[in-house]
Amino acid sequence: MAKTKRVQVLMEPQEFAALERLAKSRGSSVADMMREAARAQYLGSADGTRRARAAESFLSLPSTPLPDWAVLKQEIEERRGSDIP
Repeated sequence: MAKTKRVQVLMEPQEFAALERLAKSRGSSVADMMREAARAQYLGSADGTRRARAAESFLSLPSTPLPDWAVLKQEIEERRGSDIP
């Protein structure tokens, strides 16, 4: 049998109720979600943390307007050929 440790977390009733609703919608338990959150936040690999920071950095970049698809397609066809659907 695996050795386990028990952790008790006290929460505001409305916070716990929200977690219960979320867990139910995911087909999970609050305890499973808390373990998952602890692993993701504190026990994740350095590589995972680096990827998360990179994603946050990318998502925080300012929006850049893109040309219409027809313009992009024409540009790609001019450079690569006309076999794009």
